[in-house]
Amino acid sequence: MSKLIPLMLIMLLICSYSTATYGDGLVVDKVYHPYVLANEQEVEWRFMSSQTDTYNRLGQRLGYGRSLSDTFAIDVYLIGHRDDNLDFGLSAYEIEGRWMLTEQGQYWADWGMLFEVEKKYRTNDWEVTTGFIAEKEFGKSSLTVNFFIVQEWGDNIPTEMETEFRLKYRYRFMPEVQPAFEVYSGEDFFGLGPAFMGIHRFEGQKQLKWELGFISEVSHSGKDHTLRFALEYEF
Repeated sequence: MSKLIPLMLIMLLICSYSTATYGDGLVVDKVYHPYVLANEQEVEWRFMSSQTDTYNRLGQRLGYGRSLSDTFAIDVYLIGHRDDNLDFGLSAYEIEGRWMLTEQGQYWADWGMLFEVEKKYRTNDWEVTTGFIAEKEFGKSSLTVNFFIVQEWGDNIPTEMETEFRLKYRYRFMPEVQPAFEVYSGEDFFGLGPAFMGIHRFEGQKQLKWELGFISEVSHSGKDHTLRFALEYEF
């Protein structure tokens, strides 16, 4: 299993880069971890503000999820964006599945998969995402890598396939404060920047997670900065 998954990932990378085209979606979002806890439930809120030379894009999502087993969890989201008229409203629905492929510490890295289906609100436009998640711990540090293939089609968007890559290096200074560095690549975008995250644990399985990151696009001239923030309550 430990030899098969990296081989599958390499093949997936080769195939996707040979066929990928890039659209106009958002790349900066969440770096996923491969872990699923049995009997967990969660409520999540994400906020994103992207500032360029020509526009300021605002996005939010509100989700609820729960594990269906000790290796598989499902989440549903309502996604909102601010349009060109500066009106904020519902823009899409999404259902997401996370599959933990290996037990934590079982192999040289911990592996998982992500599946997402997004439907645009009031239009027949779709987006399907599939990809691998990997995390490796080095003492108090950890490296998390996401690689996704995104397929889009519909009445108002061209049919195209895209690839996205996300990376997070995190130092577990203390549970409540963990400095990190993030990298995002995809859709003719390459950005990086600092981030912070933390976990406050309550009794039992209850815990509150927070994340804050500031990502700057570095592959072309001009201003392109993204501020992202997330809160997640698990119970």
